Amino acid sequence: MDLETVKLFSLYNKTTNAKMNKFISTLSNEQWEKKFDCFFPSVKSLCNHIYATDINWLKRFSTLREFQFIKHDLFKKEIKFGEVVIGDTEQYLQSRAELDEMIEQFANELTAEDLTKRLKYKDPYGNEHDNPFGGMILHMFNHETHHRGMISVYLEQLGIANDYSNFSAIF
Repeated sequence: MDLETVKLFSLYNKTTNAKMNKFISTLSNEQWEKKFDCFFPSVKSLCNHIYATDINWLKRFSTLREFQFIKHDLFKKEIKFGEVVIGDTEQYLQSRAELDEMIEQFANELTAEDLTKRLKYKDPYGNEHDNPFGGMILHMFNHETHHRGMISVYLEQLGIANDYSNFSAIF
């Protein structure tokens, strides 16, 4: 993992979320909360999961050293796994855009030396981990990509054609 790759994934993440969110902004409350037969049963629950998980990963990342991004108000509240922190699409769209700015700031604050270090943390179940820091950053971005794919499927099932995740479109 290198700085250029982290910044590229940060740009892809921000750009793709903005494209996806154009579709989400058109959803009625009924569509936002429609139940699907999946672990995350609605667009709302899935967006909440991605949002909360990103915040918690960034909090973990901030234990490596002092970062400026972590001083933002977004990171002051404790968020538990599965907690619903976003109520409606308007709140989600605003909060997601703000969080993507923080992810970009995080990527810009990183140094090459940071990426060579290891990240020690506990997961929500209390298990201790000691992983390569760069690999965990990649995991955060991969997690978002995975769940954006699920949102794409939900949108298709709602009758909304979408194609927002083409990686090559950011070049």
